[in-house]
Amino acid sequence: MKLYPNSKRDLLKAALGKIPSDFAITNIQYVNVFTGEVYPAVVYVYDGFVAHVEHFCSQVEQDRTKEVVDGQGRYLIPGFIDAHIHIESSMMIPRRFAEAVIPRGTTTVITDPHEMANVYGEEAVVYMHDSADGLPMRQLIDIPSCVPAVPGLEQAGASFDADVIRRLAKLPRVVGLAEVMDFVGVAQGDDRMMDIIQAAEENGLYIQGHLPAADPRLVSAYMCGGPTTCHETRTAELAALKMRSGMFVDARQSSISFDVKEVLRDTKDFPWLDHLCLCTDDREADDILHSGHMDFVAKFAVACGLSGVQAVRSATYNTAREANLKNLGAVAPGYVADMLLVDDLVDFRVASVYYGGKLVAQDGKLLADIPQQSYPIETRDSMNVPELTLEDFRMKAPAGCGGAVNINILNYASLESPVTDRVVESVPVKDGYVDISGDPDLLYVLIANRYGAGNMTFGLARGFGLQRGANGTTVSHDSHNLCILFRDAQSGYEAYKALKSCGGGMCCVNGDSVTVLPLPVGGLMSTLPCKEVAAQGDAMKKALAAAGMPQKNPLLRIVSLALPVIPTTKFSDLGLVDVMSKTLIPIFVD
Repeated sequence: MKLYPNSKRDLLKAALGKIPSDFAITNIQYVNVFTGEVYPAVVYVYDGFVAHVEHFCSQVEQDRTKEVVDGQGRYLIPGFIDAHIHIESSMMIPRRFAEAVIPRGTTTVITDPHEMANVYGEEAVVYMHDSADGLPMRQLIDIPSCVPAVPGLEQAGASFDADVIRRLAKLPRVVGLAEVMDFVGVAQGDDRMMDIIQAAEENGLYIQGHLPAADPRLVSAYMCGGPTTCHETRTAELAALKMRSGMFVDARQSSISFDVKEVLRDTKDFPWLDHLCLCTDDREADDILHSGHMDFVAKFAVACGLSGVQAVRSATYNTAREANLKNLGAVAPGYVADMLLVDDLVDFRVASVYYGGKLVAQDGKLLADIPQQSYPIETRDSMNVPELTLEDFRMKAPAGCGGAVNINILNYASLESPVTDRVVESVPVKDGYVDISGDPDLLYVLIANRYGAGNMTFGLARGFGLQRGANGTTVSHDSHNLCILFRDAQSGYEAYKALKSCGGGMCCVNGDSVTVLPLPVGGLMSTLPCKEVAAQGDAMKKALAAAGMPQKNPLLRIVSLALPVIPTTKFSDLGLVDVMSKTLIPIFVD
């Protein structure tokens, strides 16, 4: 992708000083993302593009610009680019998301709308694209590659094939194929995945990866298949392996996965870090409001040992190269004038945000106007779930099993990790029903398809953290089926009723207390502004903590329970899934 000025001839004239630039910024410390140098400079901007940079200079040629902006000694850096994000995970629609992140210095995001795509299919991708039109930031689209994540192991609201990719590739702001999560399918040359990748390559799209496995041969096969990036990197060893193989590593600091420190442990001292990028992936409204967006990730990377200049480069120029964005990610002649003035290269407090040469935010305040528009998809009810009764939340044991039954139980690796395996345990049976009342660490799990298919799975989970009541959600990556974990049938039933009545969202039941975070847009997003969504999210976190969840951020603990691309065992609406073998496992063991 390359962006072009209204008149290249006029930009050339401004570069030569034959016509005045619109403005020039002086009294700055210019961060050169090509060489790694920092020095005084004057930057001239014309019609939204950088026309000229006068290096090692602080004197403006007054007759060659219409206006002079005093940078007050601050650092001038490119606007932040998020290498990989799901805007839906902020729980805000695209325009509300823009309101929140622009003052933080994010001028471009590369977003994968596969959350909404799993709910509403192609229409959802078009909505996420069109509802971001005219914003004072750039929301680029990677077409979802895995809808559903793994066919045959779950049912979502849509199914994407190569023809869908070809149609969506025609949208103006589409730049890539989003995270190819079926890494086993890619490595094995699965026809569906090969056809989808070929459709992306035919349309000049870069291919974004998702590879949590550390087998060197698998990494090689995956890259031979087409993906060139990966944000699913949780260990230092895997980060080093991927970079040494030529893969771009998008170090992630989300609201649920905190990988930057580990990624940098073995890579920050590499002589070259051209393939290191930064991303947020899933960052909720509360964290954006109180901690920041890409400014926070850059700050955290510096705290983990990355130099300030390298943090800037990893959050701008490297990401632009990764996504084939030809003239984004640098402040240089011919590049779009997306620029930030920041106080330092440690905390990255953003003083001024320029998008396309226009001042759109200053000192944390949004200056640009973002009119709120409505779209039909925002008022549609996505909760096409079965009509359930209290009896449906009691787990029936197989006939004739006696006083106990052997069950394949999903087991969490830790209270923070989304990685799960399975264990076989003997669980008591009382009056024909599986009884977990004597084991405070066990929870019932109910996954119900919410797209009219009628599928439902009932199982058990250990190590989740909830001690009382129920935790329910329709934010359940990536199929976003209804997911409820509960200690007793009444609590599970109350969670179901609450989520069905509000059009989807998140819920906590603790005795007589029912706390709901309504997300009526696809069961994933709210139309409210960031501050209000953050307040609702904070109330939900407090409710979950009161129900016994010890995690620092319990809100998103539940969202990967039914994600059959995260090792090694997950639930879906079709059953218990062995991720690596791509097979369904029986709940009850003979």
